[in-house]
Order: sequence, then C-alpha cells, then structure tokens
Amino acid sequence: MSDIFNLLDRIADRERQLQSTEFLSPCVRGGKVRTKVDGIIYTFTPKGRKFEGWGIFQPVDDRTVKMLSEADYPQISAYLEQFKAFRLRLAYKLQNKTWLAYPSSEADFKQRIGTVKPIPVHLVTEGTAFEQIIARWDGNSWWFEDLDRRADPEIGDFLQTALSKLTPIKDLRFRGMTPEMRTLYQLVANNIKEFSPEYRDKKRLGDALKMGGGELQKFNDRGDYWIVEWTTAEGESHSSAISKNDLTVVSSGICLSGLDRDFDLQSLVGVIEQRF
Repeated sequence: MSDIFNLLDRIADRERQLQSTEFLSPCVRGGKVRTKVDGIIYTFTPKGRKFEGWGIFQPVDDRTVKMLSEADYPQISAYLEQFKAFRLRLAYKLQNKTWLAYPSSEADFKQRIGTVKPIPVHLVTEGTAFEQIIARWDGNSWWFEDLDRRADPEIGDFLQTALSKLTPIKDLRFRGMTPEMRTLYQLVANNIKEFSPEYRDKKRLGDALKMGGGELQKFNDRGDYWIVEWTTAEGESHSSAISKNDLTVVSSGICLSGLDRDFDLQSLVGVIEQRF
C-alpha cells in the first residue's frame, strides 16, 4: 500500500512541477507545442491556437498551455543551436509562415539525412522564392533560422527574372547553375498555372484564333490533335480538329473540298467567315 501512496505522491509532485515550468517552443498556427520535463516529453495545445511564432509557455494542465510572452532573438538562437543546420532554398509558401524548400546541396543533405526531397520549413519570417536560407532540423520538423548571408544574391535574382518571363525549364541556363537550382525552379514553376501544359495549350489556341478574329470556347485532347470549340466574330459556333504539332487543320468541320490541311487554325477563321 505504501508503494501506491509513494507513486501517487510522485505523480502529484510531477504535475506541480509541470505547472510551474516555463519553456520556450516554436508554435505553428493551429498546432501543438512540446517540452521535456524530468525525462518525459509532454505535448500541449496552446490556448487560442492563433499564435504562430516562438513563445514562452506555461502549462495550465497536462494538456493545455498559455503563452506568457514571445521569445526574443537570443532565446530563439540558443534553442536552435541545439540542432543541425542545413542550407536550403525557398520554393513557395505553403500556408501562413510555412514554406516549401529544397536542399542547396543534394549530396550533403542525403549524407546527413539519408534521402533528398522538398521539405516544409516552419516560421519563415523573411525571404522570397529562390533565396537561400539556414534551417534547423530537430529530428521531426524544420525551423527557419535566418537568410544565408553568404549566398550569392544574383542567383535568386536570375531565377526570379526567368520565372517572370515564363522561361521553360529546358531553356534555363546561367553560369554557376546547379542541378539543385534546376529542380528548385521546376518546383516553383509547377505551382504556377502559366507553366501548366493545359494553360500553355489554351493560350496557344486562343492566340491563334484571336489573330484570325475568332474566340476560343473550349478544347479537348484527342492524342495527336485537339477538338477545338470556337466562335467567329459574329458569334457563330464551330468545332474543328487541330493538329498539336503546328496547328494545321485536321478537319475543319465544314466542307473544304479536301483542302483542310492547307490551312492552320488562324487562317481557318478567315476562310469560314468568308463562306458565311
């Protein structure tokens, strides 16, 4: 019986110790915070759950904490110094202060982590796409520490300019470019609709029709060609089969006496308008 009472006393002491403990922790909006007390890891839900950043917390009970204050820079730095530092480049924002990033050196990353992949980095407070950062890994999550002041800023500027010009990945070239930068650029481009094949196809067809005086309504993929639904300037609807290769007409949708392939999409508009 005394053993049971001793156990209950130890549990009560631990709970009292826990509720008098103040600890620093990163906090993602809507997430949880963790700390270790007397060798035991505790996970808590912050009250309110709207805070995102580095805070000083105190347990209210064994499941909930309240934030006492925001942590200052020296406190955050001391916390992060416990963990491994990695150089990464930002790709794009996932949500709030969480960004997707990619290793600046795949070889180093694989040697230290065992795999190479894009990773979410939390609490990113500065930086834009393609900038190199220093992040820390606590064995479970990645945390932003700072911009890498030693990185060449011209690399990020070049990639930003290429992106703004919608430069295809196959045409991306500059002195000092690495395979990691190419992969990063592809990651960012994949998140932008203007780089999607469907968007490019739609623009290509729409521009050709517009130059001829028509307007694209919709199109459907049929392998080597598209079925293009379009209208003339007068609003007449037409459906034509158009080659993907060079936008030549496979089938105009009207009788052209077997001369369909003599026209492309742009010239087809004028031919049809003249017939009506």
